[in-house]
Amino acid sequence: MRINKIIELAKNIEIKKTIGVAAAEDEVVLKAVSKAVEEGICNAFLYGNENKIKEIAKENDIDISTMKIIHCNSNKEAVIKTIEDVSKGKTDLPMKGHITTGELLSVYLKEEYGLRTKGTINLVSVFDIEKYHKLLIVTDAGMVIAPTLEQKVDSINNAVKVANVLGVENPKVAIVGALEKVNPKMPATIDAAIITQMNRRGQIKGCLVDGPFAMDNAISKEAAKHKGITSEVAGDADIVIMPDIEAGNIFYKSMVFLSGAGVASTILGGKKPVVLTSRADSDDAKMLSIALSVLLA
Repeated sequence: MRINKIIELAKNIEIKKTIGVAAAEDEVVLKAVSKAVEEGICNAFLYGNENKIKEIAKENDIDISTMKIIHCNSNKEAVIKTIEDVSKGKTDLPMKGHITTGELLSVYLKEEYGLRTKGTINLVSVFDIEKYHKLLIVTDAGMVIAPTLEQKVDSINNAVKVANVLGVENPKVAIVGALEKVNPKMPATIDAAIITQMNRRGQIKGCLVDGPFAMDNAISKEAAKHKGITSEVAGDADIVIMPDIEAGNIFYKSMVFLSGAGVASTILGGKKPVVLTSRADSDDAKMLSIALSVLLA
């Protein structure tokens, strides 16, 4: 699959990155981290109850022999120590273990750790879809519920960083909604038109933005031609910006569960990316998400 390029790129980083796993007492997470370490993608520190971590690893035949365990008496302590070590440079990026996303990010975003920026924190995903001619970067399927215009601009900037590490220097960005025309009753189309103009006037750099698009004419040249759309982005988007979390989440799960697309995701917007993997993700998706986050660290 084309998306395996992410793993190869991560393996070739000169100085191997170290991930810190907060509350590592989780079979699914330990399997993913163990595989990533075995493949040479990263090193790992495991934060949590040492006895429980070792017990889970032994019961599931998971090799953690090369990983450092930092004993913690509670999940709260594990999260704090994980973020502290990232902020001090002892590790390069955090990963969510047996905790909620909110438990991890609430500590990550505290000013005292210096990892917060003024930008929007959001989820960026890379898809390898069989019927699309290249990798497709999509945001946001899991963080920002109803993004404002400013948050959509931040989302573009985060997605461009992902495109850049994958070797796409001036990615084409399609801002999508339910249709390709500006409609005053549909705020997503107005945002798309404004952001397009911002890009043309140099307020958004490092990419080529156009919109609004319906999803078909963002990814199909034939659909764009049929609608009479002339655009460098139409039918050839590298990045798709979704109007809200519902659209993004439905697209994400449709691609994974109905079309069998390969996928890698990361949380961007802070000074370090955050690795999040879902129990529903395949082993490949977990490995790819770790590799993508490592590249961006």
